Amino acid sequence: MGVGSRGNERPVSVNRPIRSTTVDDRTPGRVEPIENLTDLLALPGVVEEFHLRSTTGVCALHGGGLERATEVVAREVANRIDGSLYAVVQPDGCRHHLPSTRFVPGVSSSLDAFLGRVDTVLSIHGYGRHDDFWAVLVGGADRTAAHHVAGHLRGVLPEEYRVVDDVEAMPRSLRGLHPDNPVNRVDGGGVQVELPPSIRWNRDHRDWSDRDGTPRAEHLDLLIDGLVAALEDPDRPDRTIGQAR
Repeated sequence: MGVGSRGNERPVSVNRPIRSTTVDDRTPGRVEPIENLTDLLALPGVVEEFHLRSTTGVCALHGGGLERATEVVAREVANRIDGSLYAVVQPDGCRHHLPSTRFVPGVSSSLDAFLGRVDTVLSIHGYGRHDDFWAVLVGGADRTAAHHVAGHLRGVLPEEYRVVDDVEAMPRSLRGLHPDNPVNRVDGGGVQVELPPSIRWNRDHRDWSDRDGTPRAEHLDLLIDGLVAALEDPDRPDRTIGQAR
């Protein structure tokens, strides 16, 4: 089982009645493309978070200023399951997007060590659009594992969120199926979860969860609970397969 996140807040074609919500990030900055991982890691203030623990790994490739709060989710899930962690965190005001497929081997020793350690990957990304803030997209090449994760999320998230695990209902750029995406570099591929702004934004405090002392939004904590439960489930697909061999 593999489980994987991505950078630009991209549109997604998921039809749903529009509900009123406000994400008023006054200084989001323009998203700028960047050519390669070497250049990204050389930017001032960009850091890698890296911990090797169990063979279950959680990553956030576009954390910090680019896809807000995605590294928060990855870090919390990894800590709670004693899993390995890899995250790239950009500082406030830094919004450079490197496609996940360009996180290539041989550039970051931390990323290489992470992928060399894990056999299960969950990757956390963020996307955004103005007319649909409510779809949580569960992609990645391991579709059995993706359906398993989606089932746990449906069990904990409020009804205004729709958990989408049909890849045909997702834009191609948000499906996380490319074999060069780090989430799919484990045997059988992984699971990539795309989070809308609404679940990462603290509506009461009008800021992103865990940013500059802002409390974590209740719904983000529920999402983290669901991800942890999916990864700790004794009937998790990869564990069942392993027992059958």
